[in-house]
Formats: sequence, C-alpha cells, structure tokens
Amino acid sequence: MSSRIHTMAMLNRLMTRGYATAVPRNFDKVLIANRGEIACRVIRTAKKLGVKTVSVYSDADANSRHVAMADEAYRIGPASSSESYLRGDKIIQVAQQSGAQAIHPGYGFLSENSEFALACKEAGVEFVGPPAAAIETMGSKSESKTVMEAAGVPCTPGYHNTADLSPETLRTEAEKIGYPVMLKAVMGGGGKGMRIVHTAQDFDSQLESATREALNAFGDDQFIVEKFVEQPRHVEVQVFGDKFGNYVYLFERDCTTQRRHQKIIEEAPGPNISDDLRKQLGEAAVSAARAVDYVGAGTVEFIMDKSGEFYFMEMNTRLQVEHPVTEMITGQDLVEWQLKVAAGNELPKSQDQLQINGHSAEARIYAENPQQNFMPATGKLHHLVPPEDGEGTGVRVESGVLQGDTVSMWYDPMICKLVVWAPTRDLALKKLNDNLANYHVAGVPTNISFLRELAQHSAFVNFQDVDTSFIEKHYDELVKPPETVLESETALSSLALMTVGMTLQEQAGSLYGNWRLNGSHTHSVDLNLGERKLKVSMTQHDATNYTVEHDSQSLDVRVGKFCQDTGKLEAHVGGEFLKGQLVNSGDQEVHLFRSCGNHLICTIPELAALSQAGSGQAAGLVSPMPGRVTKLLVASGSTVTKGTPIIAMEAMKMEHLLSAPADGTVDQVLYAVGDQVAEKKLLVEFTPATE
Repeated sequence: MSSRIHTMAMLNRLMTRGYATAVPRNFDKVLIANRGEIACRVIRTAKKLGVKTVSVYSDADANSRHVAMADEAYRIGPASSSESYLRGDKIIQVAQQSGAQAIHPGYGFLSENSEFALACKEAGVEFVGPPAAAIETMGSKSESKTVMEAAGVPCTPGYHNTADLSPETLRTEAEKIGYPVMLKAVMGGGGKGMRIVHTAQDFDSQLESATREALNAFGDDQFIVEKFVEQPRHVEVQVFGDKFGNYVYLFERDCTTQRRHQKIIEEAPGPNISDDLRKQLGEAAVSAARAVDYVGAGTVEFIMDKSGEFYFMEMNTRLQVEHPVTEMITGQDLVEWQLKVAAGNELPKSQDQLQINGHSAEARIYAENPQQNFMPATGKLHHLVPPEDGEGTGVRVESGVLQGDTVSMWYDPMICKLVVWAPTRDLALKKLNDNLANYHVAGVPTNISFLRELAQHSAFVNFQDVDTSFIEKHYDELVKPPETVLESETALSSLALMTVGMTLQEQAGSLYGNWRLNGSHTHSVDLNLGERKLKVSMTQHDATNYTVEHDSQSLDVRVGKFCQDTGKLEAHVGGEFLKGQLVNSGDQEVHLFRSCGNHLICTIPELAALSQAGSGQAAGLVSPMPGRVTKLLVASGSTVTKGTPIIAMEAMKMEHLLSAPADGTVDQVLYAVGDQVAEKKLLVEFTPATE
C-alpha cells in the first residue's frame, strides 16, 4: 500500500469511527462519474431523495439518456474512455465547478481506483464508496488473500507472492498446485484477465493472451495463480459498512451462469443455500469487510464446491451490476444506502431487521451474437420495445439506451438488465422468460433467445449440476441456429404472417428500398432464415384474404387489422387468431415479433446480394466489429486448416480470436498490430483449398 494512502487510512479511522450523528444528513448535489444504465439508476434514487444530479459525458454520449435525465451535464472529452470517463482530474474539476458535494462512481471506470478516491478526498469532494486504503488492499488479488487469511476467511489454495510474479515462477507454481489452475490479473475484475489453464502445454499461450487483455483493461500485467475448483458455483454476498463500525450482510446472490467469465443471469437468494450456510457466508463476508475498515457497498465473492465448502475469490469495492436482485428480495434501495452512508449517517437497518422476501432473477441483455461465441455487436437500435415495468409489476427494466440510440464500439454492449421478482424461484424464472419474450430489439443481434432457452432449461430450472461451465456444457442446446425456428409449431404461421405483412407494407409504399414483390395476385417471395433459403408462394384473393404456401404446406390468412406506421398486424392464420409486429431493421432484415414470444428474422436475399456486391471486398476474413489488432498469429503465405487462429482483436474490453473459415492459404494480412479496424473490413485475403 502506498504511504500516502496508508496515512490517509489512519486519519480516516481516527476521524470517523464512533461519532454517529443524531441528525440525518444528505447531499444537495451529486456528480455521477459514469454513463449508461448505472448513471440512470443513480439519478433516479437521487431525484427520489431530492438531490440534484450532475452527469458527465464523452462525445459519443452527448445525446445519451443519462445526460438528458440529469439536472446538469458536462462534456469531459472524446469517446475513448482513457480521455473521458477515466480522467479523474477532469471529473473532479467538474464536481468543483458545478458545486457537487459528492461523486458516485457507479461500477467500472474509476469505481475501484484508489488514487481517484484519494484525489476526491483531497479536493474536498466525498467519494461515494470505501476508503482508498480498502480499495487498494482489495484491488490486489495477492494482498487481499493475505489479509483474508489473517481474518480467518477461507481462501483458495494458490500462489500470491507479489515479490516474484515472473512467468517462469508462475509456471513452476502451477505445476506444484496441479492442473487445472486459474490465472488471475492481480488488479483484475469483471471477468477480464482471467484464464483457466488445463495443461502445462497451454500455460504460456493462455498467460500471454490474458496479459494483453489485462494491460488493456487495467494497465497492469501481474498475475497470480490459484487452484481451479472443479465444477464450482459462484456465490457472492452483499455487504455494507458505515463510518461508525457497523456492518451488515444483505444475503447472497448466485452468479454461476456465465459466459467468458462474465455473469449473464444472477439470482437472489442463492438456490439450495441452507439457512446455516447462508449465515456462514454472510459472517465471512462481514469479516472480510471489517478487516479493511470497509465503508459503503461492497460484494465479497466466493467460489463454492459441490460439498458446500466456499473460498474467498475477491471483493468488489463498489456497487455490483446485479445489485437490483438484492433490492428486490430485501425491499432496500442500495443506492440510497450508499448516499446516506457517504453523507455520514449510520446504516439504515441492523442485521436482525433484514429479511428475505421471495426470489429475484436478473438477465443481462447484450448486443452480441451467441452463434459466434457471444461476439459483441455494434449498430443502431432501430426498434427497441421493453416489457412493461414499474411499481407493482415485479419487473424492472434497467437501461441506459432508447430506440434510435447506437451501441458503439467504445463501451460495454449491454442494452439492459431485466429484473423480475416473484414469491418463488420457479415463478421468478417463468416471469423472466415471459418478459424476455416481450423484449423486442431490432438493429443489432442480441442474446434474448439464448437467455430464454437458459431460463427454461430443465437442468437450470431444477438447479441440477449447475456450475460455472453450465453454458459451455449445454451450448448446443442453448444456442440454436436461426433456421431451427422452422421446426416449431408456430413457424409456418409466423412465416405466413410475415409474408402477408410485407405484402401490405409493399402495397402501401415499400419500406424495403428497391425491393418489390413479384406478380400481381400470386407472389413468389425469396427469404433467407439463417443458412436456409426459403421460397414462399402467396396468393392474394382480395384485400384481406390470402393463401400462403411453403414446403408443401399451406395456410389461409384473413387480415383483421394492419397499421403501416407501427407494422402491427392482427390476422386469423389457419383458424388461429394471431398478433404480431413487423419491423424493418436497416436495409436487409425483416423481423416479426409475435405476442407469444416467437421472433422470426429473415433476410431479403436480393438486398443482401446488392449490399455484398457494393462492398467490393475480396474473399477473406472480415472484422466482425470495430476494434484494435493486438496480435498476428500467422504470416502472409501460410497454409492453415479450418479453425486456426489468425488474428487477435481487442474490442469492447475483451480479446477475440478470429480463425480461418476453412482449410486454405493466407494470401495477405492487411493490418498490423496496433491498427484500429472498422466493422466489416477485410483483415486477411484468403484462398480456400480446392478439393
């Protein structure tokens, strides 16, 4: 720990411990040093408390939701985080200029930066979070383990000696511990800079990849190595401390279902956690917080094995992304707690006043493509309609974007956190699935269908053999090709509804550019559904009656209502009354959102061909998103087999490996390490092998 932070820590103990105020205090104005949904979340609570809010924004966020919601907003720099949201000096300057008495860091960015917390204190601005010393101790994987062991908190066996963290030493220690092992960035968090290494042969390549990711995310390349607990659950405990030495735990959350080491569905309370185990977890978490004189909201994360033994993993010294599920089961507003504690008040509740009520689940909706290993996506949200939420619904839609906004390359691609509450876990998962079915997004690929499959998977619902590799083990069941929708009983009726809707829109003045349906009364419609090519024949009998044929099946369609502006359509299809909404996403895709939750996405091949022809690109490997080239893995002229890694790219804070699409030859690599690459740019000219 730096001597400056250590001195401030001692002064903090002397000045704040044991002097509770009799009169509740509050801030008049708070600056939120963040963006997106968490900035909007903090603003809502601040307004409830009568506290004025100040937003900061980059050029990419000038028209964003959190800017519009705040009482004041100030530009702090260009789109790059390093020049805007990570510029603590600019943020403190805005706080002083605006008269904000406190800075709420949200999560990510500067929320776990001890130097920023200290700079706030020195500038006379309250940091809504723990003391700098606690952040520094818990931010170090190695130092935190030493402190936790001294406090009696169970820790995972591993090598944490920061005096020697050379690759050679880490490799030797990994052999001593025994594979599989987990590599963790010393200053890491959020699933970044972590790799599971199963064999000694994989050690160097995994360490190298994790190092690049850690340097980019945290500016630090030091790693520790720990035993990887087989088939683990990821269980975390919400803790709170105030400036008077009071601590409570607000129970546990289960965050076991993950992809790329990042949580995707979180629940509270944890399934199959007994009251006795819950108490053990909570008391261990409070011991962890007390050991570093913690103040504010924190989360102590544990790895739990199949027998129920648990081990300290790390402490996140901030509010977690998944905090709403804790709020839903306790009835407490954790942001309100943060603001009150930071203002110098005691904790609002004692441990015996906190109770669990019901069950809550949260699903993170991302702009990403599960079919491509959850590759993040960018683009405009042409259509965005969330389910109904609000007081009394048991549903919360936590989002920082609106229809028409753009998911950019600069920040995390999360669109929303969908949070539900119900009396039991079974009902909560059903409610989550129902509301995911009513979350409509067009313009970017999303993981909504994947989340629905996960929320209703029998093993997940029954919580059988659920561990952190659950998604990997069940990937083929959870991530299905788009064309498998044709296997469902609603497929033909959806296809019929889509085709008729397209006809009605075309007749009203096409929304599809130069595309037109062929013929006058009988139309032949070509569509692509994933890799499958469809030919749909449709006969129009009069203004409201049609017959649609596909794959030797036919259905009669009688249109009831159609709104050209919204694309909403009601019709009797084969004797069944159906409701849907037709959405044109950009120039190529047509979406049909059914009221039953069925979502059909088709591409108009005629327009897709025109788009590809206009790109002028040769055959090869194309960048799936904007990003930066971090490593070239093959040279021009190399002969490769299908799946051979060719280029590593960093985008949206994660490293992605792009592989050969087939056996063949890499004719020319068109970019160098460090180059910025736009979306859909040719990276490598490639010639497939001839059979």
